[in-house]
Amino acid sequence: MKTLLLVDGSSYLYRAFHAMPDLRSPHGEPTGAIYGVLNMLRRLRADYPADYSACVFDAKGKTFRDDLYADYKAHRLAMPEPLAAQIAPLHQLIAASGWNILTIAGVEADDVIGTLAQQATVGGARCIISTGDKDLTQLVNSQVQLVNTMSNETLDEAGVLAKFGLPPERIVDYLTLTGDTVDNVPGVPKVGPKTAVKWLTQYGTLDNLMAHAHEISGVVGDNLRNALDWLPQGRILITVKCDVELPVHFDELVAPPQDNAQLRSLFERCGFKSWLRELSHAAPSPSAKQVGEEDGMRQASMFAEEAPVPTPVHYETILTETQLDTWLEKIMQAELVSINTETTELDMMGAQLVGISFAIQPHHAAYLPLAYHYPGAPDQLSREHALLKLKPWLESAQHKKLGHDLKYDQHIFANHAIQLAGIAEDTLLQSYVLESQAA
Repeated sequence: MKTLLLVDGSSYLYRAFHAMPDLRSPHGEPTGAIYGVLNMLRRLRADYPADYSACVFDAKGKTFRDDLYADYKAHRLAMPEPLAAQIAPLHQLIAASGWNILTIAGVEADDVIGTLAQQATVGGARCIISTGDKDLTQLVNSQVQLVNTMSNETLDEAGVLAKFGLPPERIVDYLTLTGDTVDNVPGVPKVGPKTAVKWLTQYGTLDNLMAHAHEISGVVGDNLRNALDWLPQGRILITVKCDVELPVHFDELVAPPQDNAQLRSLFERCGFKSWLRELSHAAPSPSAKQVGEEDGMRQASMFAEEAPVPTPVHYETILTETQLDTWLEKIMQAELVSINTETTELDMMGAQLVGISFAIQPHHAAYLPLAYHYPGAPDQLSREHALLKLKPWLESAQHKKLGHDLKYDQHIFANHAIQLAGIAEDTLLQSYVLESQAA
């Protein structure tokens, strides 16, 4: 069976930008998102050899969904300039690396992927979709599966059922009920995953649930009945379009040859030294474990791609209550914990907390995302709930903490009514002391 490999480039672009450090080229140009996406593509090619392949990005401008619903994605902020500056060179590098690139005006990358996946299914081919976007689980069937290189998750039909409690063909109904906060598509107020699964298990389909809405009691039943006029439109917004008119058929997406001259020029521009050396020595295609660029920095998060680090290592993203409880026990018992906050800006008065990282020993760390909203963002614990559980440790003077510029972190936590205590070491202050002669 032939294989089609499709990459949700827009999803990985945002995730790489938010995950990677602020890497810069020798000329000061931002390169973090470029590095993250290219690293992922190199890993995919090593792990999933394919007969046909394409990297799909959202096109500029509005889509048909904006015409249907004026508030679609209305809460999205403008693309940060450091990210926008990386798009053109990233596309050049992807093309030079031997990938087809597709951007289709008027629709989203999801719709292009859905259409190609449908073509592959009809054509008897296997389709692998690399994405972090849960919306695309609606495309999974016996020939289509999702892979997420950032979390090492693979979802086939059984995987979707195990993760969501519903088969792929019910995912659209499920998302219509719960809503999609990333795309600003409302669902039924106060209806979360558990209620949606319960209803769809009982009634089978959204249409049948709507026909029996009068049977649902309580406030949640009132909310369902009040949403009946909206739900059909919400379902249209959430449904991936699988009949987009495309300029190419899936079986025409044979990988173009790699342009080594262009790659060499772009690697030099970006300062990707090890990839440049690899290219110069005509090294064979790297394995999944060899794709780390030495110029990148490993971040304790599933959002970042793998880079070479000493073993043993343990990097984890805290996304569940169980994980948080496990790490809370670890940091409560540790003699010294390295802590760092991720925020929306450097102005401590206006900065919003979006994540916290912890390390209890070298190469044993975790990242707790709290307010990431971008295409493909995973479900996260609420910031208020997580901080409430962490507050006793954060305010404990007996539990020693290490960080860099912890005065800034103190202000950030104070914005959330937490008085950070137990500061034992601050590498920013230490650097001032050790290098005071350089001042």
